[in-house]
Amino acid sequence: MTLFIAKVVKEVLQQHKTSSNLCFVMPSQRACVFLKEELLNSLSNATFLPKIISIEEFIQEIAKLKLIDNTKLLFEFYSVYKEIIPKENLEEFSSFSQWATTVLHDFNEVDSYLISPNQLFTNLSDTKQLNTWFQKRKPSELAINYLRFFEYLHQIYNKFYQKLRINKVGYQGLIYREAIKNLSNYIQIKKDSHFVFVGFNALNGAEEKLVQELLQVNVASIYWDADVSFFETSNEAGHFLRKYKKEWKYYNDNPFLWINDHAFSDKNIEIIGAPKNISQIKYVGDLLSKFNNYSKTAVVLADENLLNITLNSLPKQVEKVNITMGYPLKDVPLANLFLNLFKLHLNQEKFGKIDQVEFYYKDVLNILSNSFLNKKYEKTITKFKRKINYENAVFLNVLKLKEAVGNEDDENLEEFLLIFKKTKNIYQLIDVCKTLIENLKEDLSGIEKEYLYQFYQIFQQLENLNKQYGFIKDLKTFYQFFIQLLKVEKLSFKGEPLEGLQLMGMLETRTLDFENVIITSINEGVLPGGKNDFSFIPHDFKIHFGLPTYKEKDAIFSYHFQRLLWRAKNIYLLYNSENDGYGGGEKSRFLTQLEIKYPFIKSSTVSPKVKPINTNPLQIDKTPEIQQKLKEVFLKGISPSAIASYIYNPIQFYEQKILEIYDKDNVDENIAVNTMGTVIHETLKDLYSPYLNAFLSEQHIINMQKKMEILLQKQFKEHYKKGNIVSGKNKLVYEISKKQIQLFLNKELSLIKEGNALKIIAIEKELCSVIQIDGIDYPIKIKGIADRIDELNGVVRVVDYKTGKVISSDLKLTDFSEIKGNYKYTKAMQVMLYSYLFKRNYVDNKLPIESGIISFKNLNAGFLKTNFASGRGKDYEITNERIKDFMEVIKSLILEIHNSEIPFTENLNLPF
Repeated sequence: MTLFIAKVVKEVLQQHKTSSNLCFVMPSQRACVFLKEELLNSLSNATFLPKIISIEEFIQEIAKLKLIDNTKLLFEFYSVYKEIIPKENLEEFSSFSQWATTVLHDFNEVDSYLISPNQLFTNLSDTKQLNTWFQKRKPSELAINYLRFFEYLHQIYNKFYQKLRINKVGYQGLIYREAIKNLSNYIQIKKDSHFVFVGFNALNGAEEKLVQELLQVNVASIYWDADVSFFETSNEAGHFLRKYKKEWKYYNDNPFLWINDHAFSDKNIEIIGAPKNISQIKYVGDLLSKFNNYSKTAVVLADENLLNITLNSLPKQVEKVNITMGYPLKDVPLANLFLNLFKLHLNQEKFGKIDQVEFYYKDVLNILSNSFLNKKYEKTITKFKRKINYENAVFLNVLKLKEAVGNEDDENLEEFLLIFKKTKNIYQLIDVCKTLIENLKEDLSGIEKEYLYQFYQIFQQLENLNKQYGFIKDLKTFYQFFIQLLKVEKLSFKGEPLEGLQLMGMLETRTLDFENVIITSINEGVLPGGKNDFSFIPHDFKIHFGLPTYKEKDAIFSYHFQRLLWRAKNIYLLYNSENDGYGGGEKSRFLTQLEIKYPFIKSSTVSPKVKPINTNPLQIDKTPEIQQKLKEVFLKGISPSAIASYIYNPIQFYEQKILEIYDKDNVDENIAVNTMGTVIHETLKDLYSPYLNAFLSEQHIINMQKKMEILLQKQFKEHYKKGNIVSGKNKLVYEISKKQIQLFLNKELSLIKEGNALKIIAIEKELCSVIQIDGIDYPIKIKGIADRIDELNGVVRVVDYKTGKVISSDLKLTDFSEIKGNYKYTKAMQVMLYSYLFKRNYVDNKLPIESGIISFKNLNAGFLKTNFASGRGKDYEITNERIKDFMEVIKSLILEIHNSEIPFTENLNLPF
């Protein structure tokens, strides 16, 4: 296989006795590197290498202008915008920067294609005005401002163009226009040189004019990498080459170099459909693992957003990788640190906490969770997190964070607290970021240090630009602009381009050839890109003025796609076969065209190897150590809720009682359900405690109603430390709690007014009893806290409060044996167990007993009693016989928990 670059070098060296006057102009910097390597291999005698330059550098050399940085270009553009646009119509820099890049792109195309700006912008303005004339309604203020913008666009362009030219800088299109103006002078200076253009395809208007001028005066030659198929009118890949061959006067007398006839019959070509991007990249990893040599292999990512997962999917045997595309800064882990830092200070302003220097706890926790900070400040951060969760404070200040460390000597404390320093302007915040980078760099290495350096440069540049222009006046604008910057800025990889696996974007393949080629994401909308045309210039205008549209862009990628296949032996073309969203489902027409033209191409679909989910429940054997722990638990006392936990899921019981693993304490910004339940319970305890062993009167309830709100607030402060209950969701929860207690007290008052005798026996009463079970050689202690025990009209009621909704069917219990295997009966089980404990603790009681629940979400139902009757009958009394039968089931359940032959087994069918 003769490589295109090798063929060009051989041809040129044969035609030119000396190479010192040669200048090779290439489409990209990477192509320059490969050309240089080929020249070194081809030149046998010691001699100076010819000049090798990319087209961008070549144009800058002719124009005598330097390419301006994109960020600085935006600032320069806004400065001109402010000079032209009337003050009342000016947009802030934050909103301006969101659309300015589109305008700059349009300016770039207008100049690159040498379009008359006067004609285009005048016609564009007139057309926009004509459109408004045909509207029936009067245009809005927004529409009028939009029209005015197009009226000013030509002025902005002219002013901007002149300003950049005076400063000897320019965007690429401007440099192209200036290069054409200087071309005659440049040819005179370089008349003894010979320029060789290699591997170009789609030239813009300026490039066309430049190359033709050089060809006509015989100081240049150009080598195309073309195939006979390109000159078939149906092949969009040859769109540009057909045009040049037909229209350039140079080809009236000179041959078109080169038109090849590449055979496909000897190639191994496979088209592979894979569901989702991940499956494609994983399959690429599998393909690469089968290769022995990667020096002649290229993986081409049509969707460059897949770079991250590609790097993480390469097989271990790929030791050297050359990456031609940049890594987006928005995907760099360090970006989140600075974004979270800005949000920390932004929300401080949003919540009005600047003067207090307090920060929203979620923003603080986001900062504390950053992996880069934890590498250096892990000890300090752990203490901070513990303090935040304990305090339950929604807003924090530096003093509170310092309290977390206490009197301990922490050498990194002050350095770390710099993050929370009060900042008066963006310059102080940038200083915080730069200092943070300086502090972190000693603890990081490798690519992480590169991340730091890249962000340090960005902050330094933004600081310098804003000192020069002063457009970013507040943190919000800075934050928005920083996000935009992250989307376009990339971290460049440095490596040896001639060694190892080549990981490339499609445009980087220009002039290069590989033996093994893998291309991913060959879907409509990705390759080719489709009708995504971000421009203020209408499609019809582009056609009229000769500007490129999506059709020309599709032709460009069609060319690169087809050209890449010519000299490859093994070709793997992957597409996303899933029919959903961006880049999914519709196979690219490029693949369909190949399949029609070359029927021998293999097509297949692959799917990820999904390991079957292990449906076997988790089982924990009861080892001697676990049995010892069970003994400790049951000697200390087991509660009804713990037994309910075992019925729900034995593994949950094991985790809580044996391993002592409970839910982690977190800051409750919004009041949790369990917190609300605790508050209501404790408030009722405070209200009823003064009336223990007394029959309640109407006045007693009225007194409770008067004190209720004060006691409720006291409990919220106690159980929801430093939480805000005066606004937002918490205010609603507080009002709901108050309303529920009010309704409950009203129910109590109505009960007494109807002549019922209600006596409070106990509130939040701790009850316990010890039982012996055959087969267990130590006493079992059962304990629990009964929310309320009262006497109503000569019947003792054991009451459990529930803040959730409970209905009467939840307390229907006709067969005690069903308790063991069905979580549905655990509410009835719990109140029955409280009744048993009551009987054991109040042995002198001779009154009948009922048990049940008062549900605060179902207060209209009143006291929901445990019902032992079948069908629709009613039988509420808890007799000694029922207690005996019930306890036999409880003893059986406890015996099962202790049985070493029965492991703790996960319940796979958990109830919701």
